[in-house]
Amino acid sequence: MAAAVTSRLTTAICRQFQRFVTVSSHTQPQYATQALSKFHSCQQRQMYDSWWFRSPINNRALHTSCVRKGLEEFFDLPENWGELTVKSGAPWTAKQLRMKSNEDLHKLWYVLLKEKNMLLTLEQEGKRQCVQMPSPERIKKVEKSIMRLDTIVKEREDALRLLQTGQEKARPGAWRRNVFGKTFWYRFKEHPIPWHLNSRYKRRRFFEPLHVAPYTRLSLEKYLKDKMRKEKKEKRNEKKLSAMFPKKTAHA
Repeated sequence: MAAAVTSRLTTAICRQFQRFVTVSSHTQPQYATQALSKFHSCQQRQMYDSWWFRSPINNRALHTSCVRKGLEEFFDLPENWGELTVKSGAPWTAKQLRMKSNEDLHKLWYVLLKEKNMLLTLEQEGKRQCVQMPSPERIKKVEKSIMRLDTIVKEREDALRLLQTGQEKARPGAWRRNVFGKTFWYRFKEHPIPWHLNSRYKRRRFFEPLHVAPYTRLSLEKYLKDKMRKEKKEKRNEKKLSAMFPKKTAHA
């Protein structure tokens, strides 16, 4: 019984499909030619699309780095596995980065970011295995390079802004004092109403009360004393080091 029902359903589906696909050349010749032309045009379009994506000229614009499977880029090179020390170069200096173009700095930023992710992965893996990662100073070198690159990019943005608008900061502001006598840089904001009608702006209290002025002077004196104490300590340490390791004078 089930086999008979299945065969009936199959024959009905085949008849509907044949009725939909079959085009009578005697009754509707123009529709048949249109269908054939559409079929050929779709086939040509698919061939063109496949050629466009397969051609090496167009593929070169789609990939920015080599394609790798797995998580190999998050780990060091295989020849460095098991080594206690790994040779690495010095961090990028500001003088070297200033000679680079904006496109080169953009590429170098992502290279350093990938290197930092790789080193952080190695550090975490070393913590998991309770061993020290090889040459941990590489993380500091990469961080210094990233910090200097960010500084160079900000310098160029500031120079371009000064040339175009004459503003020193990316967001205009002013130096102001708060109720504790501390000076800070306040960045201006856009408000829909004037400042003298804005209750939220008035609550900021950009002024220094009279009873806070003596404490402001005391905090400044404390800062200067700490600075002098640190300078004296550094000088004493330099004298001790020079006494322990005297410099050798060259004799003629």
